[in-house]
Amino acid sequence: MHLFYTPDITSEIYTLNEEESRHCTRVLRLSHGDTVYLVDGVGGMYTAIIQDAHQKRCQLQVVDKQIEYGKLPYVSHIAVAPTKNIDRMEWFVEKAVEIGISEITFLQCEHSERRNLRLDRLEKIAVSAMKQSKKGYLPLLNDLTPFHKFIQKTVPESTFIAHLEDDATKTIKDYYKFGRPHCILIGPEGDFSKAEISSAYEAGIRPVTLGHSRLRTETAALVACHTLNVLHDIFAPL
Repeated sequence: MHLFYTPDITSEIYTLNEEESRHCTRVLRLSHGDTVYLVDGVGGMYTAIIQDAHQKRCQLQVVDKQIEYGKLPYVSHIAVAPTKNIDRMEWFVEKAVEIGISEITFLQCEHSERRNLRLDRLEKIAVSAMKQSKKGYLPLLNDLTPFHKFIQKTVPESTFIAHLEDDATKTIKDYYKFGRPHCILIGPEGDFSKAEISSAYEAGIRPVTLGHSRLRTETAALVACHTLNVLHDIFAPL
């Protein structure tokens, strides 16, 4: 399946941009009459036939459309403080999209070592992972958000903070509610500060543990993402 990301598709005739056209015609060596698939990132999956295999503006004819293609049966949100080494955060975004995630927010915390972010780069990685894993939805990626502002707009009943303090004894499974959205907060390499943890508690956010091992930030974020995925399968009605 040759899949292309086309977020602006609105009609039955569509022209790939120059980068995608070159990939289609020169890298994949597709030509007139070949079938390709288009995904708009919001659940639309389109089957199209190449009409003009131009290397700069490849024109397609859409012949079929599926809606809500690959829609996740659950809502998962990971709010994570970016690591100093951005490669690790790029790895997390790629793998989380492959597993299945609804939203990622990047947190700015007291102990954060990274104070800036190239969201456009992370979005490209997310698009590539969506195409590679044949997903129909592109997760929402939110730019750096101060911790105190983020917790003010959360729903405390479905938001949990994973930290290294001794009072984090219950797991995500202990609180999981089938059919409800869940948000897990993951701190920076130096963990959340005591003041941040106290603020989260005051907002009604409860602590969870991700196990006995001390995990890197990006590993913890991926464990939380995968745990929500697995818990949905476990608790889904037969």
